[in-house]
Amino acid sequence: MKMNHNRPEWYIARSLRVLIGQRKDLRWVVLWLGGLSGVWLWDTFFLNPLAYELIRSAIANTFYGALAAVALSLSIGWALGIALHFLEERKSRGPHLALIFMMSLLRSIPQIVGLLIGYILLTWMIGQGILQSHASQILWMAFVISLFCSLEVIDLVTERIAYFRTLDYFHAMLCCGMKESRIINVDILWKSSRSHFLHKLVSLFGVAILLQCSIDFIVSVGLSSDVSLSNFPVTLGSLLAKLDSKQDILAMGSMVLDISYLPRILFQHLQGVTVAFVLVFTLVCIYQIADGLMKYYDL
Repeated sequence: MKMNHNRPEWYIARSLRVLIGQRKDLRWVVLWLGGLSGVWLWDTFFLNPLAYELIRSAIANTFYGALAAVALSLSIGWALGIALHFLEERKSRGPHLALIFMMSLLRSIPQIVGLLIGYILLTWMIGQGILQSHASQILWMAFVISLFCSLEVIDLVTERIAYFRTLDYFHAMLCCGMKESRIINVDILWKSSRSHFLHKLVSLFGVAILLQCSIDFIVSVGLSSDVSLSNFPVTLGSLLAKLDSKQDILAMGSMVLDISYLPRILFQHLQGVTVAFVLVFTLVCIYQIADGLMKYYDL
């Protein structure tokens, strides 16, 4: 049967194949989504309902928290980066030094220590009945993560403003009567720096997932008599710390001596293997997507 090359669907499919073939970031996006879809289908058929629901909730909560952390990092970093610029321009020495001090203080605190402090506050708020819903608890930890991730966004904002201030373009637009705030927000950061922000946000998405899962894995069960990990929303990190998942992952060592053990891994130890695979596979894909964006936009 002869293929009809005049149909719009054929042109769209061909354009997508060419675009994906030329761009590493898009290839890895397709691979990531395809891999997660394949794992989801496999678990649907072969994983018991209770474990399947746990994994589904863990993936949803982890990605929801990471996306919230990225959005908050962008908002906080964008606002504080611009604030630093205008405070310095207007010679507001006191507020400028105070903001620099707070940023330096955050940089001096190890991220894991900062997240542990965030968990201590979260535990206290749960005990006091302030944060009861899982969504609010995830948002709180996303906010704590964003405090550290926003430092990279602040650095990016200040670097882009400093670069464009050295060009005649910036001063020419000021001479034309345009407001400096519009030049910075619209022309510099939005129109001329979107590729830089896209690359930064993709990288921060991976960082947020890693930090969230790391702290959930580190925090032990039984934080207090009233609050334990059972009160927290399940994530990939907390699910990975469960005894069942640990035993499933340790069982993978049996394949080193006996490759015939592989079918048992894929059917009898599916919970831990799924959690570990989704976490590692996601981090690898995000790294490759960020690397592809850097090469495509020549950042």
